[in-house]
Amino acid sequence: MELTEIYQKGETLIREKEFGWLLDAVETGFIPEHDRRILDRYTFRPRYIDGVEPNTACTVLGVKLATPVIMSAMTMPIPAMTKNGLMDVAAALNAAGSLMWTGTPIPKTLKKLTAVGVPVVANAKPLRDRNQMFQCLEDLQQAGVTWVGIETDAGQGTKVHDRQIASDCKPLSLKELKYIRQNVACPLICKGILSRQDAEKCAEAGADGIVVSNHGAHTLDYLPHALQVLEEIAEAVGGKTILIADGGFRRGSDVLKGLAFGASLVGLGRPILYGLAAGGGEGVRELINQITDEMKRIMSMIGAAEPGKLTRDMLVEDP
Repeated sequence: MELTEIYQKGETLIREKEFGWLLDAVETGFIPEHDRRILDRYTFRPRYIDGVEPNTACTVLGVKLATPVIMSAMTMPIPAMTKNGLMDVAAALNAAGSLMWTGTPIPKTLKKLTAVGVPVVANAKPLRDRNQMFQCLEDLQQAGVTWVGIETDAGQGTKVHDRQIASDCKPLSLKELKYIRQNVACPLICKGILSRQDAEKCAEAGADGIVVSNHGAHTLDYLPHALQVLEEIAEAVGGKTILIADGGFRRGSDVLKGLAFGASLVGLGRPILYGLAAGGGEGVRELINQITDEMKRIMSMIGAAEPGKLTRDMLVEDP
């Protein structure tokens, strides 16, 4: 299947399920359409003469990947979609040379997922019961994950439409974030950062990475898109942490825009679900491969030989 067909078929099939409403957004539904408007604001500045042979391989925090296109943090509703959904996704991402990122609830099969061979990142929420939160962080490490993520943006839980999904959360303090850093032996990634102030605090706490994200439109309404704040966040952290972006990225062209703004990796959430629904594990693998092929085609014509060579001046902003 071609990418457009994967998206159309996958979304249609998911919306027919009882959990299809999870594709929607918090409250007014502003964020998804706004994400698309921001991504469409930028066009490419081509450099046709002396074109390059692109290579999408990259190494981030010691992890070697064939592509900077990864899975965004997500567990629901994959287990409900198909019996071995999480394992199918893990195998597909491994075959595509990508990275898997699980969310909450923490998968009971996390050790099996890490055994597949794909780099696995797993998130914990800032649970109101801090003892339970630290137990979750310990469980993630015991499962052998590559990186640990903390959902810094979920201090008021998550919400879809007017329905509260997670409500047992409490905002983290900088002191607590520093304590989390001391108790996580592997790289620590702070997810959901959208301001200079929070980025500076993450860097101060010793985070290894920041996910610039509006959490798939499931936390607060009227949040900005990653492209609107990536530059100020990159300036704020001064290279102390790596940056990852997600939020409405759908094509290779979208991914390149995220990289041009300073992200090292770009995450896909709903697209992974569409690929799984449309074609199982093979659908997910095809999704990643086709987006990566789109990237290579464009990179060759804008003068970017590798992901780290994407720069802001390769984009033209609409007036």
